[in-house]
Amino acid sequence: MATTETVKAKSLYRVREGDFAFNRIDTQKGAFDVVPAELDGALATNEFPLYEVDEKEVVARFLLLNFQRPEVLRQIGAMRAGSEGRARWKEADFEAWVVPVPPLPVQLQITEVIDSVDDQITALDAEADTLHGVLRRLRAELVNDPAVPTTRADEAFQITMGRQRAPKYATGPYMTPYLRSANVGYGTLDLTDVLEMNFDPKEREVFGLVPGDVLVSEGSASHSAVGMPTVWRGELPEPICFQKTLMRYRAIEGVSIPAFVNHWCLWAYESGTFLDIAGGTNIKHITAMRAVRMPVRLPDRTDQGRIASELDTMSGTVAALRTEAHRLRSTRAGLLAGLLDQSITIDV
Repeated sequence: MATTETVKAKSLYRVREGDFAFNRIDTQKGAFDVVPAELDGALATNEFPLYEVDEKEVVARFLLLNFQRPEVLRQIGAMRAGSEGRARWKEADFEAWVVPVPPLPVQLQITEVIDSVDDQITALDAEADTLHGVLRRLRAELVNDPAVPTTRADEAFQITMGRQRAPKYATGPYMTPYLRSANVGYGTLDLTDVLEMNFDPKEREVFGLVPGDVLVSEGSASHSAVGMPTVWRGELPEPICFQKTLMRYRAIEGVSIPAFVNHWCLWAYESGTFLDIAGGTNIKHITAMRAVRMPVRLPDRTDQGRIASELDTMSGTVAALRTEAHRLRSTRAGLLAGLLDQSITIDV
């Protein structure tokens, strides 16, 4: 906790509930807010300018909504970038900013409408988070059942390390998209930046991905990213390969099924089991040698299917809730823009 002894600022300012504040360093990231009741009486440095809002003219919450608009934040970012050596958006910049202010009743109606949407988003997020917690506990119970005997991971799954990136692969007749750890998240894929290397036909067979393969982040300086898994569902046209920063877990025909492999990898990440076997000090690495020796409680394929089906159903519900929250956020952005530029009007 910061104190007057640890803060180096020469002056500190006492904040009051309802003050409008912003962070001069991170304004382009949306660092604006209204001081809540629980921070009344707290202290702030001069990096957080404070303004007492005249509620007879403008509602503080309405003012905040204006500074949440993406186009406003883009303009602020452009101003900062356009001034050489400028590291802060200062009080003069804020005070010169023009905000269209409708009558108070309209301001209040706008804030009530947006607050109602925000309440729905918060409720969806909370429901998704709660159900996701239940899903994790159920996955741990079903995937790591002590009553099921263990086998080595390489007897349950086909585990392959990706190919090393090297300058000699930067050009060639078989340039192929490939995935790396930067593309893999916790059950998600980011395909906005997919690079290419030369993989000849034989290498494409070894390092190619097929739907159902699970990609696991082999190492990272961030402990929270070690073992992070996601399933490949054929989001891009084949061929597509993967780099050495990832390991591919694939079901073995007659032994395991892809959906169970996915949930086992998710469990190994969520439980910290992948991190536990990783070596290294600053950058942790699982390595294929450690991965293949991991114990796996592998039920028969019929039970694998039953377990995966139950977990997939719950996973689908969580995903649907998150999708709905995302959709509502997009709706909120359009609604807010329309209300503030008065292309959407409210009768008061």
